Amino acid sequence: MPIGEATRYVMARTAGNPADALFSDDQDYLPPRLRVLIATNEPWGTYHVQPLLAEAERRGWRLTQVVPDKSRISPGDPVPTATPQTAPSADLLVVAGAGAWPVEVAGRFPRLPLAASGLAYLGPREAADARRLRPRLQAVTAASPGAAHAFAGHLGTQLTVIVVGSPRTDDLPKRVPEPGLVLVLTSVTRPDSTGEAAPGTALLLAAVEELRTAGKRIKVGLHPREDPTLWARYEISQVPSMNASARAEATIGIPGTVFPLIAAVGTPLVGCTDPALEVPDYLLTVCSSTIDDAALAVSAVDNARLPAPEALREGIGPVGGSAGRLFDVWSKAARGDVAEMA
Repeated sequence: MPIGEATRYVMARTAGNPADALFSDDQDYLPPRLRVLIATNEPWGTYHVQPLLAEAERRGWRLTQVVPDKSRISPGDPVPTATPQTAPSADLLVVAGAGAWPVEVAGRFPRLPLAASGLAYLGPREAADARRLRPRLQAVTAASPGAAHAFAGHLGTQLTVIVVGSPRTDDLPKRVPEPGLVLVLTSVTRPDSTGEAAPGTALLLAAVEELRTAGKRIKVGLHPREDPTLWARYEISQVPSMNASARAEATIGIPGTVFPLIAAVGTPLVGCTDPALEVPDYLLTVCSSTIDDAALAVSAVDNARLPAPEALREGIGPVGGSAGRLFDVWSKAARGDVAEMA
């Protein structure tokens, strides 16, 4: 389904916004403990759900990520997981995309209200099985206007996409840059059963070596599924990349979900864009510049600056209170009170 001018984006809970009609302070009629199942395009990748746990605990909600099996779930993983066969009773199913696994899970729970929330970046090309989700969607959310456009394309929907911000920006670290420190943001070198990979690692490796030769201090923020041995010669960050970026003069990497988060911290970004890489526009708008040649890395990093405020708003979305806005939409979706706005 083409995404035309009919697709609308609503900024939730912002000053003077008509979207406030979506929300009500009278919660007496809502379930006291909403029970939510979540399925993502990365079947065993719980790292996109983990930032939601604090808000779930605050509200007394129960979140459970549905996974094919427990074989790739670490014993200490804080995200509750279950298979379709062992999943607890729920009030709502949330899919974070229209990949094969979320579509399968939706088919396993045909009677649950369904919402789609973009918890990670997805390109605007319509997913092959998105049509199987569209008739059931009660709500669609995304972090930013740019992400909303891409997510609408991924789902092939013309429903209103409610922009709620990213829960990971609800507690931003204070930026204290250290001279000469560059944070490198990796992607995933090889696809596996947990998710796809993005091309560009060879370009990024070459660019980082140019930076090291020029005297830059290198710290690497690994994607959760990246092969760490590729980066063994460099210092690996022991804290989340968003936190590590607060101490860097600039960041360089393969554009991904973390890019708008780091822009929200206030750290300039340089994108490594391999010719084979398809990147949604909103991830590029938060970059100071992009390079497709490693020889350009030093100059790009030395001259890295944050883009204009309007470009940042397009890519980042509202900052602060994002988890609350997301959960408010889910509350309405569980009751079927959102989709009629489309």
